[in-house]
Amino acid sequence: MKVRTRFAPSPTGFMHIGNLRTALYAYLYAKHNGGDFILRIEDTDRERFVEGAIDVIYSTLKKSGIEHDEGPDKDGGVGPYVQSERKDLYKKYAEELVARGGAYYCFCDKERLAGLTDDKGVRKYDKHCLHLSKEEVAAKLAAGVPYVIRQNIPEEGMTEYEDMVYGTIRVPCADMEDEVLLKSDGMPTYNFANVVDDHLMKISHVIRGNEYLSSTPKYNLMYDAFGWERPRYMHLPPIMKDAQRKLSKRYGDANFEDFIAKGYLPEAIVNYIALLGWAPKSNQEKMTLNELIELFDESGVNKSPSVFDEVKMKWLNGLYIKEMPEEEFLREATPWFEKSAAKGYDYALLAKLLQGRIEIFGEIPEKVSFIEEYGPVNPELYFHKKLKTDAVVAKELLPYAVDVLKNAPFDNASLFDAFGAMCEEKGIKKGQLLFVLRAAITAVASTPGGATEMAVLFGREETLRRLDEAIKQL
Repeated sequence: MKVRTRFAPSPTGFMHIGNLRTALYAYLYAKHNGGDFILRIEDTDRERFVEGAIDVIYSTLKKSGIEHDEGPDKDGGVGPYVQSERKDLYKKYAEELVARGGAYYCFCDKERLAGLTDDKGVRKYDKHCLHLSKEEVAAKLAAGVPYVIRQNIPEEGMTEYEDMVYGTIRVPCADMEDEVLLKSDGMPTYNFANVVDDHLMKISHVIRGNEYLSSTPKYNLMYDAFGWERPRYMHLPPIMKDAQRKLSKRYGDANFEDFIAKGYLPEAIVNYIALLGWAPKSNQEKMTLNELIELFDESGVNKSPSVFDEVKMKWLNGLYIKEMPEEEFLREATPWFEKSAAKGYDYALLAKLLQGRIEIFGEIPEKVSFIEEYGPVNPELYFHKKLKTDAVVAKELLPYAVDVLKNAPFDNASLFDAFGAMCEEKGIKKGQLLFVLRAAITAVASTPGGATEMAVLFGREETLRRLDEAIKQL
């Protein structure tokens, strides 16, 4: 049997990291096994539908490199791939399930349902309408009495299945309720639609969060009642915000687009979330998507929750940035230069200076803020214990730099050589001069380059203006 997995998101807003990890694992498992990855939109909950959310799903998958083989835009012959377009199918199969004894019509109104509780005070349907005669059911249908279709769960016994991660899962039938499969408006509930769709779309492996571990037996009872083959299941451990709290879409945690906006690379995000619940046998951490496909299998999936650690994701992103070709880094960095203090400066020079000094592109504005924020130079910036410099040394040495900056060719190599020659001639330590010069013309403790590189960045006129102001302060 060919492996076929699916990602079935609801269009209810942004793409949460947990949802993206589900899509990624389903994609990796399918591709590792030479199978197909299907995208299905589960939009039956119209109250939670968010305009534009379907576009977000497509955009996120595309940026992540997760390419579906079939979906609303790629018909593989088992569509439609949007649940709201399959409404007639669900009614047909719900009625078939009734005929097979796996479900029944329920005509109970809201008032009756509101008063139902079991012997522990828990609200639970009491199978009242299961005991209606065929004639009573037919009469109510003919009279147009509103109804839903409920699953008929056995009252006794145990149902079980084998999960690829958690092993044998057993749930007593008495712990499950006859939940609604088809609502009074003819739309299916998630519990019913996903079973019908997975069967008709020939899904061989269902990969999803472990919150479905205990409800999967209900789905299996439907498969059995229809006489359909059950899929295999891989339930995934939760992703935690910290030791106590799960990451939650409800509270705006871990939005993929927010990380992109911060300056993370999509491939680094994908790499990191692959490690949230899975690890290769080699314990390799930095992996391309193709390497993930090659290495991914269920044996590496953990049962334990994973804590989302943005510090580690930032570190991993930094590895990707450092290994980027210079031209690619410049292309990615340019929009950040455009909206920073570096706008209008030499982007190629800045890119060369910054590539090894940032972990995410969002750090660029802070790293270059000194360009516009030049102000009084704090005398403490001239202090360097090892070089034996301070404000007194700076006052002595800085005037020597003026002549070089006025007359030498204004490129990094020429300035560096000119300072070297002047320092040798005057008996000055070049390291001391360049250290205090960098402090004088930038007014900050840390810069992405040394004195001559900063001078080239500012240009001759601005460098001399800053140096003159610093000397006057001393």
